[in-house]
Amino acid sequence: MKRKTSSQPASSTPPSSPHQSPHFPVKLNSIFASKKPKNILKNSPAITTKASGEWVPLSIGKSELYLPLTFPTGQTFRWKETGPLQYTGVIGPHLVSLKQLENGDVGYHFHHTECEESARLALFDFLNLGISLSEIWEEFKVSDLRFCALASYLEGARVLRQEPLECLIQFLCSSNNNIGRITKMVNFLSSLGKYLGNVGGYDFHEFPEINRLAMVSETELREAGFGYRAKYIIGTVEALQSKPSGGLQWLAALRKLNLEEAVDALASLPGVGPKVAACIALFSLDQHHAIPVDTHVWQIATQYLIPELSGTRFTPKLCSRVADAFVCKYGKYAGWAQTLLFIAELPSQKAILPSRFCDAEKVKPAKSKERKKGAHNARSRSNVATARQE
Repeated sequence: MKRKTSSQPASSTPPSSPHQSPHFPVKLNSIFASKKPKNILKNSPAITTKASGEWVPLSIGKSELYLPLTFPTGQTFRWKETGPLQYTGVIGPHLVSLKQLENGDVGYHFHHTECEESARLALFDFLNLGISLSEIWEEFKVSDLRFCALASYLEGARVLRQEPLECLIQFLCSSNNNIGRITKMVNFLSSLGKYLGNVGGYDFHEFPEINRLAMVSETELREAGFGYRAKYIIGTVEALQSKPSGGLQWLAALRKLNLEEAVDALASLPGVGPKVAACIALFSLDQHHAIPVDTHVWQIATQYLIPELSGTRFTPKLCSRVADAFVCKYGKYAGWAQTLLFIAELPSQKAILPSRFCDAEKVKPAKSKERKKGAHNARSRSNVATARQE
């Protein structure tokens, strides 16, 4: 087992060249027992040692992971773009950069870790590499011609598997917020954890433990710009501390529940509503058919899945109707399909998609004052986080 200490700040200079393709010794399992997609790590031999400063390829290809469609699309707010097609973040106690290589593969480089074997396993788990994205998408393409057309332009939009506590706190910050403020809040909380290094001008910290978060007062959070969210974070941390098995164990146990039970448990925490609970369930609790419903997802659903509700005013009571429509169409990985369809509606992606994908939106005029107002608001929001958390 190779170990290295990294007490010095991490270098911001990216590695220069890819190394021989690594091979994975671990088999990660999907939570679904029947007809699960193949494990893209399954038949790989042992990883070889790399020279210091080089990128190690994951050997998975762009169709399995395309970084610009995975990290800056509202799943996590802790990863930074530290170079061309390069993103850096923290997974547990490990500071890592990922880069889309010229051949379409993704390379990784650890800036700080005390155990590279543990860091690799944590990285594979975080990237959900036990699930074949391309295999899931093949099934979606068969059942949905629009998804099939979009997939050729937006391949590699993968759903991450984050640590539940980190994901929970981030989405408490994101409620009715914009990307700039969310990032500032998440950075503030992250800075309470252990400093791991600086990459690309950004400081990176291990996410703080529950006991450290409990030391922050509501006043401190409000002074840092959290607003009303401060009381929810304080209340949630207190609620987690009060769990008999401990907050981390309680959150981890939610991965073993069905979706309804997991969402109900999360909704018992201060500030966690159905939308935030669905985000946490999808992005950290292995609930692959969780559907976070907001006005954008509502518009997607009424335009393509439940057109009989087109023109109807969106209300919280209709959230389950929308979620059911996605699951009926896409099955137990419906949350992964919804993620791609959501990304396709972002202004940054619409700008590069062929115009035919936008034509349908121009055909049907708004039928009510509320619908016109909703459509105008949706078009005016260029921020990913605002779209996720309306």
